[in-house]
Amino acid sequence: MNGEKSIQIKSSASALYNNLSVLRIAPRCLTYFTVVHANVVNMVSASWDGLNFSHRQLQSKEGNIAASSSLIMQASWCVLPSRELLVLTSQKGIQMYESDGSIMVYWHALDNPETPTVTLPKTQTFIERISSGSVLVFDIPSKGSNVMLSEVLEEHRDAVTDMASECSGSLEYMADLVTADDSGLLCVWKSGEDFQLLHKIPGFDVSCSSVKLWKGTVAAGYGTGQIRIYEAVTGIVHAEVNAHARWIYSLDIAPFSGLLLSGAEDSLVRVWHLTMNPDANSVEVEHLYSECITDTQICGAKFCDGDGYAFAVTGYDLSEIIRYTQA
Repeated sequence: MNGEKSIQIKSSASALYNNLSVLRIAPRCLTYFTVVHANVVNMVSASWDGLNFSHRQLQSKEGNIAASSSLIMQASWCVLPSRELLVLTSQKGIQMYESDGSIMVYWHALDNPETPTVTLPKTQTFIERISSGSVLVFDIPSKGSNVMLSEVLEEHRDAVTDMASECSGSLEYMADLVTADDSGLLCVWKSGEDFQLLHKIPGFDVSCSSVKLWKGTVAAGYGTGQIRIYEAVTGIVHAEVNAHARWIYSLDIAPFSGLLLSGAEDSLVRVWHLTMNPDANSVEVEHLYSECITDTQICGAKFCDGDGYAFAVTGYDLSEIIRYTQA
């Protein structure tokens, strides 16, 4: 891997799980990045040639109030079949924007101060209430602001930490959503008219901070620094890797190549390769690459493309996004 010129951001990254979101806009040869700092989201639009950058800052809001001191817990793009939305979740509520951050199309207030997060499945946008353990399901129209809360999933008893949808793009896998909580419990779901709980994978009281779903396989990162690979539907463990010396903050998967990216408090970002072995009905994990960002608590790590050709990293109190590409 080669390090590129860093992208400067207006304010530093907060120490939040998965504090980096990336959206690739191929028709315009642009990549969007978001990083959360307190009650502000730093958004950067970067051209692929690395010559042009555009900055925008979005603040947490409360209904019609222009700005709020409510802490933002996550910002993420939701890529749906008919549109893309940038979703911000704060202690007071949920804001949905057009993908470039220009127009807020929806606001959902939380009854009690919560700390939600967000993910992006195939047909709807999902928002979780971390504090209560509830998962909120929203129906999203192909255009306009007629967003509807359609269902609340209440299987978690502990604070929800992360959730992920099937990212391989295939419709053949029964499990297409996984949610994780502070006890390490994973709930595996099948979406549809009503959501069906397929399986619960116990966490043995170790917090799961980041989770991904790929080709019916769950990759989960834990506070122990371990990564575990499960079969989604059955919960069978395919692999357990002592990946980091400290708490894992972020995982990502490149859906076209099966590359897995992990970032942790130990200042290391690592790239792994997941290989499906149909003969043994298992998944094998191979370590490919490590990069140390000295004296930095990594809090966000994301691939910049579906093949895993490049990835970006954020660190607590760093006012930059560091990008790497394959040599």
